[in-house]
Amino acid sequence: MPAFLLRAVRLLVYVGLTFTLMPVQALLLAVAPAWAMRLARRYHRWCCRLMGFEVELRGALCDRHPVLFVANHVSYLDITMLGSVIKGSFIAKAEVEGWPLFGRLARLQRTVFVERRARHTAKQRDHVAQRLRAGDDLILFPEGTSSDGNRVLPFRSGLLGAAETRIGDAAIAVQPVSIAYVRLNGMPMGRFYRPFFAWYGDMELAPHLWTLLGLGRLSVVVEFHAPVTLAQLGSRKALATHCQRVVAEGVARALSGRDGGEAPAAGAPAPQSAPLPRSAVAGPQA
Repeated sequence: MPAFLLRAVRLLVYVGLTFTLMPVQALLLAVAPAWAMRLARRYHRWCCRLMGFEVELRGALCDRHPVLFVANHVSYLDITMLGSVIKGSFIAKAEVEGWPLFGRLARLQRTVFVERRARHTAKQRDHVAQRLRAGDDLILFPEGTSSDGNRVLPFRSGLLGAAETRIGDAAIAVQPVSIAYVRLNGMPMGRFYRPFFAWYGDMELAPHLWTLLGLGRLSVVVEFHAPVTLAQLGSRKALATHCQRVVAEGVARALSGRDGGEAPAAGAPAPQSAPLPRSAVAGPQA
């Protein structure tokens, strides 16, 4: 299919699907929030199929809730990739709320909007903690910005303070997640093609998205690492350093073409740190 026609078809189907499901999602949020989260995950899976995204999963999702997932950030596509496998809400910068269409979609997935300025950190951390206490799984990009996909930037520790929250005697689980854009049409992507999917610096959204819509089949590796707690690491800074290290290692493995190395097969415990005992992690079993 010619690139222009492929772009047009994908865009029209996406718009039709999205506008059809938006009122359904709004209704479910009002009357059946649990079903709304299921629909959000299903919607992201449909978008992956439409856009030709293939998500390869490594590791295992934490089986206790709530969980604070912390992931590297490469592109706006991360939302679709992670949203297709995690039944949770994202933590996003406040200006996203005002974006046309995407701001509305973020609200429909109960996104937590935060100010990134240092003077607001304590207030935003408390907001995140409140959602965790309510039992919501949340997804945080602690780099604070997106990267070129070839490396992982340092993780900021401010919002990780929400992991100090306890539910009864149990701690909040923090699960590092690495995401890597690895192949285009079955071939290793390399540094030349990765910026067609990574969105960073002063790139403009509309032309970047239009170019992306005309490309072929994209393969993405999403790896779930062993969950930890803030108490295990001792401090927010140590927690941020640990999560950044294991996420960076996961990205490096995926980009190098290794099939997991230290990473576990799906359903097996990850080896980077000891798995948490059930009594140590907040929330009921899923």
